Amino acid sequence: MGKDKILDAVNKKKVKSLAAPGGSLRRELRVKSFKIIFYLIAFSLLTFNFSLLTSCAFPKIIILDDPLSPEEHINLGVAYEKKGEVDNALKEYRLASKKLPLAYLYIGNIYFQKKDYDEAESAYKKAIDKDSQNADAHNNLAWLYYTKKENLNEAESLALKAIELNPSKKELYQDTLDKIRGAKSKL
Repeated sequence: MGKDKILDAVNKKKVKSLAAPGGSLRRELRVKSFKIIFYLIAFSLLTFNFSLLTSCAFPKIIILDDPLSPEEHINLGVAYEKKGEVDNALKEYRLASKKLPLAYLYIGNIYFQKKDYDEAESAYKKAIDKDSQNADAHNNLAWLYYTKKENLNEAESLALKAIELNPSKKELYQDTLDKIRGAKSKL
């Protein structure tokens, strides 16, 4: 190739040098540059519009029923809790609480661990409201009041109720009751 010839990258043809007189090459390059830019813009718009169409045109999968039972959510929550992932455990317990009142006991326990006693109290009370026979919820609410050193008379009543509801755990609940009575005697 001579000095006055270059290779056109688009058409792979020999063209005159940019320095050639008359500027016809410059005009040709401007036209080709415009075409390339036009094609790039058109391709971008088509791609963008196609992505909009495909996102709307294809059906979306919506899960209407939870594939896990409330008990499975509780078990998954317990597994998370054992691994120290209390926020994930809390999510699972909340999912279970939609159908299983026992889940509020687990929710209360998580908040108790986090030292968020107001939320724990609320959860324990919900557990009792939804299942008044839940002895553990009574005991845990009593222990919460003992921990906070407040409502000790109510705490004592709750511990006694727990013993009444589930005598098989009397030894455990009795420990709560003894601690509450000890705290009351110091007042």
